[in-house]
Amino acid sequence: MSRTAWRTVQWALVIVVIAFVARRVINQWGELSALPLSVTASPSLLAASVAAVLASYAVLIWTWQHTVVAWGERLAFGDAARIWFVSNLGRYVPGKVWQIGAMGVMAERAGVSPVAAVGSSLVIAIVNVIAGIAVAVPLGAGQALGSSLVIPVAAGLSLAVLAAPWLLPVAARGAGRLLRRDMRIPALPHRAVWVAAVGCGVAWVLYGVAFRCLHVALLGRATGDLGGSTAAFTASYLVGFLALFAPGGIGVREWALGPLLEQFGIAAGAEATLIVLASRLWLTIIEILPGLAFLLLRRPGQRTHSTPSA
Repeated sequence: MSRTAWRTVQWALVIVVIAFVARRVINQWGELSALPLSVTASPSLLAASVAAVLASYAVLIWTWQHTVVAWGERLAFGDAARIWFVSNLGRYVPGKVWQIGAMGVMAERAGVSPVAAVGSSLVIAIVNVIAGIAVAVPLGAGQALGSSLVIPVAAGLSLAVLAAPWLLPVAARGAGRLLRRDMRIPALPHRAVWVAAVGCGVAWVLYGVAFRCLHVALLGRATGDLGGSTAAFTASYLVGFLALFAPGGIGVREWALGPLLEQFGIAAGAEATLIVLASRLWLTIIEILPGLAFLLLRRPGQRTHSTPSA
């Protein structure tokens, strides 16, 4: 893809994402304003919440970068962050191919095999779901989601992760033959999968801390506990993530979060609605701003120079 064509695609993505998110923000802001509550949020707790979310992103980016490097590629953390944040904007465009497609194109332009980049992203996505289940279920989310659903999903995903180091190279070779391109990649070391599992687990805990700070900031008091906050947020996020038809899990995550807040004694009624709507606005803004910044601040002619990661 030429530089001009790629910049056109990038700007089209920016416009679509801003339009989609702006509509959601306007709608949800109206719903928030209509709630019979007076909210005086704590700036320090909101800042702590944002810091915890950004820390979780840093962990996830490092985890993805480490997996790419384990596949024999060279990718600096800064370049990994740019690719991760910009491609992540595709989550808010209807259709799940935009995020994967953007990641593949950006990785190739950075001198990284798009097969390794996208393959690593798929591995991380599966590992992230398993790690989320491993964090949420012991904290009580299993009963809310239903053990009859959680166990088969976790078992299936675990098998997929165990098979991924061998299946992805085979799939890449098959795709290469169909496309008449060299898409060979080496087998992924199992150590990289375990490192990814630890990184994803840490990211979920940071998400839980961030969500805890947010709802205490909004309600002005500590309700429930950190374990319940982490379980409620993680379980609802997973439900939204697995809903492939919903861009960014919008609507589905909120549908799941409300009952979980009540179950864990965090909030009910209008207060639960406040947290549900505010958390969506909060996370959407934090997710899209870095990606938009990378797109807007990057010079059109700038090239990436990647270095190996430790």
